[in-house]
Amino acid sequence: MTSNRLLLLAPGLAWLTALLIIPCGLIFVLGFFERGVYGGIDYTLTTENFARAVDPLYAGIFLYSARIALTAVVFSLLIGYPAATCIAKQPKRRQMPLLILVMMPFWSNYLIRTYAWIVLLNREGLINGALTKLGAISEPLPLLYNDFAIVTGLVYGYVPFMILALYSSISKLGPELAEASTDLGADSWRTFLRITLPLTLPGIAAGSVFVFVLSIGNFVTPDLLGGGKRTMLGNLIYDQFLTARDWPFGATLAFLLVALMMVLLTCQAVFVHRSATQEEARA
Repeated sequence: MTSNRLLLLAPGLAWLTALLIIPCGLIFVLGFFERGVYGGIDYTLTTENFARAVDPLYAGIFLYSARIALTAVVFSLLIGYPAATCIAKQPKRRQMPLLILVMMPFWSNYLIRTYAWIVLLNREGLINGALTKLGAISEPLPLLYNDFAIVTGLVYGYVPFMILALYSSISKLGPELAEASTDLGADSWRTFLRITLPLTLPGIAAGSVFVFVLSIGNFVTPDLLGGGKRTMLGNLIYDQFLTARDWPFGATLAFLLVALMMVLLTCQAVFVHRSATQEEARA
């Protein structure tokens, strides 16, 4: 039995080893070398890159990136939870078409969708034009090349992941739970806070981790919708490899980002496992 399991796991383990473990190991090793005189790598051992990574300048970029990513998580949750609840409460025959509509933006290129937001948000764009014609504003609003535009682009790009994660949790809740809560005298708000919300925390955790991880490493959206005025962690790593040609320091930043992602994913997996164990214990 054990040999059969290992045989079945072998293709997946080989895939993860070749495309995840080995590349992450190479990135980690590159962080211990110096930048060459003309860029690239000078194979002289040093720990300076890791010391530079905690410099207040780069720490500030990390904190700014985390703040933007957390903001995207909050708005994705505010949009995704009602949407996932609405889909989960539909008849079974309608749920799959609605989920397909949620995923439909992924059928087009992310870069094209980001450029579309430039058309919508710029001073002569559709939103400002419509508000001006309606008399709601006297001059165009500064909707582009700022934090608002960055968060908007990130939320638009990654809210489907939040909806899918939440739908997975909400769809497992039977109507009998809400009915029992109502019979015991609880109103809809108390039922949500005491029953629905706690039981869907694994979905919230999964969706939040997905959105945060994808947002904090994004470099296309800050560059296009932010106008390059603010640097996020993804932009910093991108610049180290292609502009500054400081591959060792870029590798150090990339490894720290991957390590953060792995920590968050591990915490999310542990949380989901504990929630499942508690549900089994209650049953």
